[in-house]
Amino acid sequence: MASKRGRGGNAGNKFRMSLGLPVAATVNCADNTGAKNLYIISVKGIKGRLNRLPSACVGDMVMATVKKGKPDLRKKVLPAVIVRQRKPFRRKDGVYMYFEGILLHSSSVMQKCVFFKNGIENRDFTA
Repeated sequence: MASKRGRGGNAGNKFRMSLGLPVAATVNCADNTGAKNLYIISVKGIKGRLNRLPSACVGDMVMATVKKGKPDLRKKVLPAVIVRQRKPFRRKDGVYMYFEGILLHSSSVMQKCVFFKNGIENRDFTA
């Protein structure tokens, strides 16, 4: 059998993007759940390679903890979706985009609303 290539898991037909958020990165939370800063613990669907940190980009689901925010959200592992990143990535139409994370309930249901225009990379999670 041939080896599995790419960023497997639940990504589906996702385009290759610049991975701007490795594990242990701190992101600002973009929704109104009461969380301010999120600390990325792991990235869903990343198989990994020795000595390489798993990284996330726009549209990836990560597991995160709340570092600053409401006390009832802190000290828990919560799923989140990356909706912005500082590192630019190139879309297929040639535009370079660089846009925080939103907290989710169990699988892919948003807890609260988001107050900015989302990119098309997030349509699977925020539809």
